[in-house]
Amino acid sequence: MKTESLETIGDSHISTSAETPLLPNAFTKSDEQKICNIEHHFSMIMEELGLDLSDDSLSGTPYRVAKMYVKELFYGLKPENKPKLSTFENKYNYRKMLIEQNITINSACEHHFLPMTGVAHVAYIPKDKVIGLSKINRLVNYYAHRPQVQERLSLQVLKDLQKVLETEDVIVMILAKHLCVSTRGIKDQSSSTTTMEFGGCFKDISHREEFLKIIPQVQL
Repeated sequence: MKTESLETIGDSHISTSAETPLLPNAFTKSDEQKICNIEHHFSMIMEELGLDLSDDSLSGTPYRVAKMYVKELFYGLKPENKPKLSTFENKYNYRKMLIEQNITINSACEHHFLPMTGVAHVAYIPKDKVIGLSKINRLVNYYAHRPQVQERLSLQVLKDLQKVLETEDVIVMILAKHLCVSTRGIKDQSSSTTTMEFGGCFKDISHREEFLKIIPQVQL
């Protein structure tokens, strides 16, 4: 594929699947091996940019970047890091909307590996099961900590919650700023992106309107 076509895909924010595209051998290497390899290749990138890695300020940068990628920014790529989504019997027979709002999003656009930051609002209407509130935050954080597309992130959180709660009555709304928009290309500092995925009763506009009336109007 020509370089121009690849750049167009990135600028158009094209996503190919609701699943994160991973190689079959994505988890055969240890974290330490990955850090070592990334450190080597990032050193080459810095040298290609003309940076002197013998300088005290730069000498440790390749390792720091490699460790950050594997252990911090993209820990959500590893299935073993996925939080256990404990559910409980809905003994109170609570049947109204439950909303966890203003969940912090710290992710990275997979097209340019630049930060994507914002908040998520997640709601569901319980049937037989309820979930610990912190588990919703942990799930959002898990999927956010990988190279992402905002549309996919919304879908991944939605589908997991629908599965574990055994209900389609879930809605996920994400508001985020993309540094690939604000620091390159159009360089628009003020714009933000909103995505919304939902199922079950939230297909009814009255339920969506109730959800939107409750959540705050966040200024990113």
